[in-house]
Amino acid sequence: MSEEISPIIVVALEIADPVLADRLALLLGGVAGVRLARPGESAAVALVSRDAQAVVEPADIDLTPRERDVLALMAEGASNKAIARQLGISVHTAKFHVGSLLDKLDATGRTDAVAHAARRGVINL
Repeated sequence: MSEEISPIIVVALEIADPVLADRLALLLGGVAGVRLARPGESAAVALVSRDAQAVVEPADIDLTPRERDVLALMAEGASNKAIARQLGISVHTAKFHVGSLLDKLDATGRTDAVAHAARRGVINL
């Protein structure tokens, strides 16, 4: 019987923090079947660190605590009626909060509002 050779997985590290990059290189260097990509070499997998400056802080969106509650329920797919029931408010008030969220998040609809909020770090899905 011939011994089957498993393919080598080439991993590229695109980590801005040199200390973290060195630690990951050291860890991955000892894993059988894994090889770190040389500079400019294409890889099957890339480990990329996010630039902290590129992340938009949620502080630029001033939501009230009630709007955050409504947004969380919207993310769960709740209707205005369900939001009203859950929060003990009128359907009219729920609609008002949803409209306010659409304006503040510059969204075209409920799903778009949730997507904008998630991208901007206002909520975690």
